[in-house]
Amino acid sequence: MSGQTLQGLIDEVPEYTVYGRVGAVRGLTIEIVGPLGHMELGGLVSIETDRSDPVLCEVVGFDSGRAIAMPFANVEGLRRGCPAHVVSRRAAIRPDHSWRGRVMDAFGRPIDGKGPLRPGPRPYPFRNEPPPAHKRQRVGAPLDLGVRALNAFLTCCQGQRMGIFAGSGVGKSVLLSMLARNSSADVSVVGLVGERGREVQEFLQDDLGEEGLARSVVVVATSDEPALMRRQAAYLTMAIAEFFRDERMNVLCMMDSVTRFAMAQRDIGLNVNEPPTTKGYTPSVFGELPRLLERAGPGEEGSGTITGLFTVLVDGDDHNEPVADAVRGILDGHIVMERRIAERGRYPAINVLKSVSRTMPRAADPVYLPTIVKARNLMATYTDMEELIRLGAYRKGTTPEVDRAIDANPELESFLSQGKEESTSLGESYERLAEIVNRLGE
Repeated sequence: MSGQTLQGLIDEVPEYTVYGRVGAVRGLTIEIVGPLGHMELGGLVSIETDRSDPVLCEVVGFDSGRAIAMPFANVEGLRRGCPAHVVSRRAAIRPDHSWRGRVMDAFGRPIDGKGPLRPGPRPYPFRNEPPPAHKRQRVGAPLDLGVRALNAFLTCCQGQRMGIFAGSGVGKSVLLSMLARNSSADVSVVGLVGERGREVQEFLQDDLGEEGLARSVVVVATSDEPALMRRQAAYLTMAIAEFFRDERMNVLCMMDSVTRFAMAQRDIGLNVNEPPTTKGYTPSVFGELPRLLERAGPGEEGSGTITGLFTVLVDGDDHNEPVADAVRGILDGHIVMERRIAERGRYPAINVLKSVSRTMPRAADPVYLPTIVKARNLMATYTDMEELIRLGAYRKGTTPEVDRAIDANPELESFLSQGKEESTSLGESYERLAEIVNRLGE
């Protein structure tokens, strides 16, 4: 630990202790009476109980001379009159380069059994503000993601933000693991927000693997944890990504999923009496989404970039549900994964025709841009005639364009299909697509 880091930690130790007391507990909210002038929204409070561990809470509101807090853990043993110590007025974390290869919870506490995490030189607030729009750089050069379908048809630039829209069980987590292993980014930061507890070890060991984990930082908050912990995991993921960005690195920040972050914020809003609006989501949900997602992107002059890939769990495969609709309007493109494609056995189950990268066509290699356009036209033609072709109602030779689309379809499907252990570079993706199109005489 450097002297600068140690001095920073010493400076953060309060000169005196401020505390109030628990006045009431209503459902998931705790009312605290005492020195409200020392508390602020987003601040942390530690409540002593008869158990060995105190209950850590966050101040989420004020009402009638009392602070309203919500716990980060279960509240067994809590009673009226318990001392509530003000821990900090603004929660922060101290990331460090040594955190690569580590797995932690929503507060940055290690959960991988590899010992404590070394604190970094400066604190990063969990709820940091996005960089000012007028000081931000533009998106950088194309980023090699290692996945053919994305490299060729949805070329992503450094500092771009993309959404991965899919229903449950369509392969989002496997796609994220492929990107973490194969992308050309300097470091990957993966946030598993509301993940199934059973699947965490499977993701780390089978999907991500040793190679992917070595160049990644993984933040985990499982679905059984309180709403505050799930929301906090998203904030911590962004704070760690901001640290590496400020170290002039190109960061790939992946979050699974933004929908569970929105659900956690909805639970918090409903408990502080926010009115439910569309499908029960509270107004604060649609206020917090842009504040979270805008933190990704290019940094200011002299810093690196955060390329954001955020999964959106569409409810009932409805891609126009409220959270999906709001996120699509914030991000710089969307990748649509469809269940019917996964049912055919083609993975990753990306529907190229319904997906959009807003940096295209500028991001694509201009030499191969005509090839990409022709390949998309072939896929669109086949999709339009697919039902007739499957029913045998189309007679070959009727339309040359449809005939070419039928001939190209098996090769294009093979091109879009990719095993999770495979990796295809950006240049190789363009070349393989050009070979398919050229063989058709296009």
